[in-house]
Amino acid sequence: MPEAVQAQLKRAWTASSPLVTVRGLKTWFPVTSGVLQRTVAHVRAVDGVDLDIKKGETVGLVGESGCGKSTLGRTIIRLLDPTAGTIEYMGEDITHQRGERMRAHRRDMAMIFQDPYASLDPRQTVGDIVGEPLDIHRIAKGKERQDRIYELLRVVGMNPQFADRYPHEFSGGQRQRIGIARALAVGPSFIVCDEPISALDVSIQAQIINLLENLQAKFDLTYLFIAHDLSVVKHIANRVAVMYLGKIVEIAPGGQLYRRPRHPYTGSLLSAIPIPDPLIERNRERVILQGDVASPIDPPSGCRFRTRCPRARPDCAESEPPLETFGDEHLAACFHPLD
Repeated sequence: MPEAVQAQLKRAWTASSPLVTVRGLKTWFPVTSGVLQRTVAHVRAVDGVDLDIKKGETVGLVGESGCGKSTLGRTIIRLLDPTAGTIEYMGEDITHQRGERMRAHRRDMAMIFQDPYASLDPRQTVGDIVGEPLDIHRIAKGKERQDRIYELLRVVGMNPQFADRYPHEFSGGQRQRIGIARALAVGPSFIVCDEPISALDVSIQAQIINLLENLQAKFDLTYLFIAHDLSVVKHIANRVAVMYLGKIVEIAPGGQLYRRPRHPYTGSLLSAIPIPDPLIERNRERVILQGDVASPIDPPSGCRFRTRCPRARPDCAESEPPLETFGDEHLAACFHPLD
């Protein structure tokens, strides 16, 4: 039974250990060519990531579009198979798990998708969408299933009577609440939030952020919160990881990262956040990056940010900078960090 396997896993794991441990994770996609579709190169979407996520915390993952954030999130919960590296969940290696063992972990992990218009099946009612995980994992049937669906809709702030309606009858914010209810259906501990507010109006974004925080406190959830907006991540994340071209270049507690970034890429992202004070905004130095992001098929040698970095030196091309400590839990991969 999956429940028995889950209970066994939880007994073997201690709360002092990271809930999720990722080491050397790579997810490459083949590039094919010719009639025979031979692999001629690889898109290195995730290319050697180390990350720990503690139980009950929210880790924000930020970076430009195309840097590999969503691929990393999907690989961690095994929606994508990794090319190399290891993923541990609750102390157990799930990198290549299959069958009943992986099925038990599936109940403990969930994902909230970016686009609420594309992630819901338009042919299913809201009740069927929210209830589908219950059917797949054989958690509830009949009246128990219906009661569970109604309760999930109440939890995310929706009228249970909406269960018989279809997704096209709702706004973007309401659809995202339906997606959140679906993610909560099987009672997960770890949820990957893949830019859950980027497709919503600003006023609705605040409501969804508050809902996620309330749900985290109520159900003791752990989040990997993916976004490209550092000002949004600031309000929800305990720690923030900055990703560039398939690698994490800096990770630190939220307040520490915003006060004193050490990687030049993080500094440029922070300088783009507007400050609601015209005097400060007028005198602030804006860091404008030159050029475009390099290709993940053929990334630069050494530091991948060096082709756009205003602090780049010849040694940046010779070897890849490791993540080094710059204070309590503050790591950055840079040979010439910001002061």
